[in-house]
Amino acid sequence: MIIYISGGVRSGKSSFAQQMALSLSANPVYVATAKIWDEDFRKRVERHQQERGPEWINFEGYQNVADLPIEDKVVVIDCVTLWLTNFFMDFDNSIEKSLSAFKLEIDQLQNLPGTFIIISNELGMGLHADNEVGRKFTDLQGWANQYVANQAEEAIFMVSGLPLYLKRRQSC
Repeated sequence: MIIYISGGVRSGKSSFAQQMALSLSANPVYVATAKIWDEDFRKRVERHQQERGPEWINFEGYQNVADLPIEDKVVVIDCVTLWLTNFFMDFDNSIEKSLSAFKLEIDQLQNLPGTFIIISNELGMGLHADNEVGRKFTDLQGWANQYVANQAEEAIFMVSGLPLYLKRRQSC
């Protein structure tokens, strides 16, 4: 099952996702999709790591996330934006190749038993990028977000730390 959580920077996505995961499992899994490229980003990653306690199982997954030992687990995947960046860089800024590879990974996750809480950023709500690469990535992000939200059983948009439910799981 996929639960999709999106929102802007510092909207509360990660903490909401982590609280949700802890409510579903005593030992959830956290998959970080980021590559650390500078000291400021390293500090951000360290802050996120400190926010999680010892009950978390942590993995780094730049690509091939479904190949990690996450089957039958509650998993937070943080985040689509950085995951897409890995594809976008590897495929020389090709939207088509990046989106295809990303969709394949989402499809593979859907075929695994478990709960996958996927976090993403909403990039298209701000200013337009001032260069071609930035505009291409924003388009890629939008299409990827649409794909995950469509595949998800639940979709949540975070605003100022509050969840807005776009799509709820069907109860039995």
